[in-house]
Amino acid sequence: MKIETLEKYARLVIKTGVNLQQDQLLVISAPLECAAFSRALAERAYQEGARDVVVVWNDEQLARIRFLRAPEAVFAEYPDWQRDMYNFYVRQGAVFVSIAASDPEVMKGVEPGRLSTAQKTRGQALKEYRERLMRNENGWCVVSVPTPSWAMKVFTDVPEAEAMDRLEKAIAAAVRLDAEDPVTAWEEHKQNLRRNMNWLNEQHFRQLQYKNSLGTDVTVDLPEKHWWSGGAEHIRDGVEFVANMPTEEIFSMPQREGVNGKVVSALPLPYNGNLIENFSLTFRAGKVVDFTAEKGYDILKGLLDTDEGSRYLGEVALVPWDSPINRQNILFYNTLFDENASCHFALGKAYPSCLRGGSDMGPEELAAAGANDSLTHVDFMIGTADLEITGITDDGRAVPVFRQGNFTQER
Repeated sequence: MKIETLEKYARLVIKTGVNLQQDQLLVISAPLECAAFSRALAERAYQEGARDVVVVWNDEQLARIRFLRAPEAVFAEYPDWQRDMYNFYVRQGAVFVSIAASDPEVMKGVEPGRLSTAQKTRGQALKEYRERLMRNENGWCVVSVPTPSWAMKVFTDVPEAEAMDRLEKAIAAAVRLDAEDPVTAWEEHKQNLRRNMNWLNEQHFRQLQYKNSLGTDVTVDLPEKHWWSGGAEHIRDGVEFVANMPTEEIFSMPQREGVNGKVVSALPLPYNGNLIENFSLTFRAGKVVDFTAEKGYDILKGLLDTDEGSRYLGEVALVPWDSPINRQNILFYNTLFDENASCHFALGKAYPSCLRGGSDMGPEELAAAGANDSLTHVDFMIGTADLEITGITDDGRAVPVFRQGNFTQER
């Protein structure tokens, strides 16, 4: 990205994404290829009064070499110093920016068991850190910038420079960087999302019924105290942040044992450096009891076998088919973007903030209220142009929520 674009983007992420406060710590997780953007984020953060900026670098090519060559035992180990580092910063009230810009198939050919073992080990080690973020005790934001390997996967028929340019333009449009003042544009966007959020919360649905021509036919019960969120979140002291840039979703949590039927994927799912394509999940009493996949079956199995909670849903999210990202007609092979072009579910841990008072509940209270717990949280896309969603209210009324892939009316 051009330096002016990076600076504009960094301002948006720091002021609107994590909403950095005076004397606050910022922790950035970044691929090596995203060094220029990381520096721009650090520069802006210090300008906005950051106490300090820490960057955790990752090298996916080196990670691939390790997964191919290292002894099996190392993937069941996680360094104490890395766990302690994350716990130190999250306890200090830091905010976290993660740059998601991986090659979607960087781990192609790696033995799936190694990947799933490493994922589970990391999840167990960083449980406190992850739970604090999912409870909105710290601000966080996931963003992306183009990298060559990712761009060439998205735009396969053009030279690398053109692919990078096209992906940059697509990202800029998705995160409203093309607006004269992106920060102001995001304020308007958050208000628009809030209208649908408020309407859903007023309905007090006890169940959602999904159907489309791909074969999705599933009912999803909602906890009595469920709460719809969207656009912006708040940490406990009231500071607002935007967890994903872009975001077009309104989301809540399902009742853990209340999912029944079949769900068919609408888009490929990048997971652990591999793609899972054309897959289906069959649920009974909330649990995945059967699954298929034309590509990535073993990767999907590894995800589902992470722990007991990884076979249950932790999130339901509504995204109109005519969302700005979907209108770009680009398959990004990046969940941050593709989940905002399609209604989706997530396997694994539920967000406590999707229950009234949930952020103040302990694990037993959350479980009693219907929330799923897991070491993982993985979104997968199910939305189509003909998706129909019907909400069933507490008094048994059937209310159209989605027809032909979109909300039934503007709020």
